[in-house]
Amino acid sequence: MDIKHITLFARLLTGLIFFWQGFGKVFKMGVETIYNGGFKSFEATFLPTFILKFAAYFTSYGELIFGALLLLGLFRKQAYYGLALILLIVTFGHGLQSPIWDLQHVFVRSVFLIFIAMTFDKDTLSLDHILKKKN
Repeated sequence: MDIKHITLFARLLTGLIFFWQGFGKVFKMGVETIYNGGFKSFEATFLPTFILKFAAYFTSYGELIFGALLLLGLFRKQAYYGLALILLIVTFGHGLQSPIWDLQHVFVRSVFLIFIAMTFDKDTLSLDHILKKKN
């Protein structure tokens, strides 16, 4: 297997992980349920409610949309930045809640995201790359 196929696999796997996470939050559980089940507990901190609401909606819809973009290989760079921001928000929130927390979900997604970002130019099996070649 060469680098373009490894990169494709990593991008598709990362896209699926984020897409299904967002899909579950948006369409199965509902973002308000996500907010009430986790983000609401941060109202006791220094963070204002509008920031918490924004974070709940941004992370939920962001995982769905940016994950789908990775699956399509479209607007990859913007999707990488969006997902990196989501991981920073999640890490900040978990750290604020408890200084010692289980890193398994953030760590795995971060490693995949870093790998596909580092191999961006090798990802020739993406819509971005195909559309760029046509111009």
